[in-house]
Amino acid sequence: MKEVSLKRGMVVNSIGSLTGLGCQWLITIVVVRLANGFDDAGLYSLAMSVYGIFGPLAQYRMYTYQISDVKAENSTGEYMGIRILTSSGALLLCVVYSVLTCPSSFLPIILLYGLFKTTGLVIDVLHACDQAHRRLEYIGISLALQGVGSLVSFAVMMSVFGSLELALLGMVVATLLVGVLFDLPRTSRFDSLRPRFNSQKIKRFLISCFPIVVAGVAVSASTSLPRQYLSYAMGDAALGVYASVAAPVALIQMGVSYIYNPLLGIFAEYYESNNRAAFTKLMGKTAAAMVVVGLGSAVAVSILGEPLLVLFYGTDIEGYAYLLLPMVMLAIGTGWMWFLNDLLVALRVFKATFVTGAFALVVSLLVIIPFVALWGLNGVTFACLLSCIVASVVSLLYLVRHLRAHWV
Repeated sequence: MKEVSLKRGMVVNSIGSLTGLGCQWLITIVVVRLANGFDDAGLYSLAMSVYGIFGPLAQYRMYTYQISDVKAENSTGEYMGIRILTSSGALLLCVVYSVLTCPSSFLPIILLYGLFKTTGLVIDVLHACDQAHRRLEYIGISLALQGVGSLVSFAVMMSVFGSLELALLGMVVATLLVGVLFDLPRTSRFDSLRPRFNSQKIKRFLISCFPIVVAGVAVSASTSLPRQYLSYAMGDAALGVYASVAAPVALIQMGVSYIYNPLLGIFAEYYESNNRAAFTKLMGKTAAAMVVVGLGSAVAVSILGEPLLVLFYGTDIEGYAYLLLPMVMLAIGTGWMWFLNDLLVALRVFKATFVTGAFALVVSLLVIIPFVALWGLNGVTFACLLSCIVASVVSLLYLVRHLRAHWV
């Protein structure tokens, strides 16, 4: 019965998650349609990129840690306390970075986007508790509601007031309402959600997880900084075009994450119980599912890519379909890289995640300038893809070595 419930939950979770992501993608279309040109789209993408640098500090890789906490090291309330501290600190750093590196007129947009993401991250603590209790359908429904609420509020505020700032504020309010009205009543059945600030546990968690957080920052920066460089080298409009084309492809990357993310806790259970056969079998099924998603996406993009871009964004985007196929390759590569990285976190192999994150960032920084000079917009994709490949190879080597030592 539990297995059937898990499968049903995974289906509902996937549908809800893709619905939420689809709504986030539609927002990138709405901002193009309701604004003049691609400038607001570029600003929205810039806010995503800037917050993306510090997002790993807010997350502190806690979701993966929490769902793989088979030894019950912390309660949900203690995880909530940690999330409040880390997300607040990350938002502060994001503001400071924006003041130092961006025009002052961009600050409200970046801050509001950061508040939107912070609200979602607090709700993620509840989702991790849901997943630990095998109630993935709660997560899917919540993410769908957040997506629809954000899209509707963004579109209404943008069309009525023509203000990107007010549109982002509407997204914050919509997400908060979903958390309060839907998630809190359900997740509170499993555990106390009152934030608890145990100084010793917080200190131990922050110190022990710091290497994987640095790794997360490095990996995120390896993909965020190239976009920021594109804005600097070719202008906000170029970044707006790139971001608009990349937005639907991001659904592929997140689709890959929905394949493996619900299984991380199961991987950890098999690992702790030394069930090598089950672990290996699950690893094979996960990899095969990623390959199927990648091949199917490549075929779909090759056939439908350009007509859909024109349909969604208008004729101004015509001629940029050549960006799609490399982006699909990047989406699969990024999904595979994060799978290996998250799996290492679930197995508590923190040193490996730190090393692979460093490799990803160094490769990205080394190649971004010459790649953009050689290939223009595609240079961003190629730089990120090379970074993903190198990081994935290093992660896989660490994983194989660790599993061999564990199963001896």
